[in-house]
Amino acid sequence: MDTRERDADALAARGDVAGARVLLERVVAAEPKRKDTWIKLAALRRADGDLSGAEDAIGTVLRLDPLHFMALMSCARLLETTNRSDEAARYYIRAVAQLPPGETIPPTLAPMVEHARRVGDAYQDKVAARWEASIAEQLDLDDVARRRLARFASNALRRTRVFHSEPTHYSYPGLVEREFHDRTSFPWLAAIEAQTDAIREEYLGLAGKGDSRAEPYVQYDAGLPVRQWAALNHSLDWTAFHLVRNGAQVAQHAAACPVTLAAFSPVEQPQIAGRSPNAMFSLLKPRTRIPPHTGVANTRLVCHVPLIIPERCWFRVGALTREWRVGEAFIFDDTIEHEAGNDSDAPRVVLIFDLWHPGLSASERTAVARLMEQDDTEGAAL
Repeated sequence: MDTRERDADALAARGDVAGARVLLERVVAAEPKRKDTWIKLAALRRADGDLSGAEDAIGTVLRLDPLHFMALMSCARLLETTNRSDEAARYYIRAVAQLPPGETIPPTLAPMVEHARRVGDAYQDKVAARWEASIAEQLDLDDVARRRLARFASNALRRTRVFHSEPTHYSYPGLVEREFHDRTSFPWLAAIEAQTDAIREEYLGLAGKGDSRAEPYVQYDAGLPVRQWAALNHSLDWTAFHLVRNGAQVAQHAAACPVTLAAFSPVEQPQIAGRSPNAMFSLLKPRTRIPPHTGVANTRLVCHVPLIIPERCWFRVGALTREWRVGEAFIFDDTIEHEAGNDSDAPRVVLIFDLWHPGLSASERTAVARLMEQDDTEGAAL
């Protein structure tokens, strides 16, 4: 900050808006790329009643930096002053989008940000209602299409962001990316749901056996980079009774759960030596969070069958968050960022198993399995 800008700040603090403005006009004339100085000058011009000049100053900043937070906020405030409320709301939405997720907002900015969010939310509600009304008469839209349209609108309004499949290892091109897949594509789901009570009883019997023990769900060897799994690696906060693990039945557990095994036997699970199929009872202890993560390969999907679900248990995939409900199974793509939480005071139990992505043909499934098996062989040789 040079002497003239410090002098301008001092004049402004004493209420001499005109004098401060004169000094800052000289500063930006000499150094036209000083964004923060332009922001100050915009405020002085506005205080001096020169709204057009204030807009020009903010416009200069946004030409230099289209995502400048304070410039976007200042532009929105000016638009509100001149009764251009819809334009103001759009600028507020853009400004708020620049805030890093989870970052604490300084107390001096908190009221401004709260106002921006309130105005932006009201505008989005209004636009969403208009869009909904515009398709209300399209009676040929089924539930799936309406859900997709609702997400289309939500993305367009920046209420949700677009998530993509990001497998940690294997990415097969051309497969449909969906956070939660529509159940109509999996006609066997209803039959599994009908067995929920019997499956839960088998789990309770297994958990009550003295010679059966749940293992930590996350088990990375020492020396491996666990990153987001550090808190849960080898932890008993998230455990599993494996029924089928890396393609082989866990004999002791499988023998105690014949109904469960029969329930998902019609499912086309990946048959990959040393990798799949997999099926387990997953236990999440009270007050435990599973951090955001992505799965290994987009060639498979994952099914959850909720068995014991206390209140305040939730599951997020991409931009969609839902609660587990006992007996309501769902299928999701675990290569899209997902996380889970049990915010209750009781354990949560879910049956989990994998299945082929329906976008793969039979020949593609065989080829994928062979390539993964070959990769494992070569990796072991290395």
